[in-house]
Amino acid sequence: MFNGIGVTGFILLALIALLLFGPNKLPELGRAFGRTLKEFKAGARDMMDDNDDRKEVSRTEVIRKTDAEADNKRLPE
Repeated sequence: MFNGIGVTGFILLALIALLLFGPNKLPELGRAFGRTLKEFKAGARDMMDDNDDRKEVSRTEVIRKTDAEADNKRLPE
């Protein structure tokens, strides 16, 4: 993700953030970012759990059901 950024790039970004927000505001921003990331992970985990709970129906079961329904709908000979 950060292939082009080295140690000096991170130091430069930290200094710019320090100048923009100040030393008192940075810990608050870090905590807010951590809470946001935690809530996002929990929401993504809940969505994945919801998808796993759904019953998966195989294609053969669907075909068998449609064949059985078609047999019931045939006209008498």
